[in-house]
Amino acid sequence: MRFSTLFLMLALVLSTAAPISAAIGVPAPAATEAGTPTEADVAAALAEHKATLAAMTAKERRAFKKEQKRSVKQVLKQYKKDLKSGAAASTNTILLVILALFIPPLAVFLHQGEINGKFWLNLILTLLLFLPGLIHALIVILGGAKKK
Repeated sequence: MRFSTLFLMLALVLSTAAPISAAIGVPAPAATEAGTPTEADVAAALAEHKATLAAMTAKERRAFKKEQKRSVKQVLKQYKKDLKSGAAASTNTILLVILALFIPPLAVFLHQGEINGKFWLNLILTLLLFLPGLIHALIVILGGAKKK
C-alpha cells in the first residue's frame, strides 16, 4: 500500500469526523448546488465576518472571542465524553478497521500495542484464509475486549 493511499484515507476519515467548526461563530458560507462552497462564497463569508468584527468595540470583540473559546472547549469536552462512553467512534478505530480490510495482523498489532496471542492467532488465520483473519481482526478491534 502506498503512502498516498494512506494519506487519502486519513484525509477522508478526518473530513468526516465531527466538525469543531460548528462551535466557532464564523457564519457558514452559502453552498452551491453540489453542496460545496465556492471560493467566492468563502471570500464573501470571510468579508462579512471581518466587517462584523470591525463594527464591534474592543470589549465586544474580547467577549466574542471568549465565547468562541468556551464553545470550542465545550464541544471538545462533549466529544471526549462521547469517546469514553463509546457513543462516538474514534478516528483510530476507523483507521484500524480500514487497515484491517487490507492487512488484518497489522491492525491487530497496532490495536493491541504488542505482539501477543491475539496477533499470532490473527496471523495464522490470515495465512490460512484471508476471510477468517479479517473477521478475527474486526472482532478484536470493534469488540469491547480489553487489550491484554
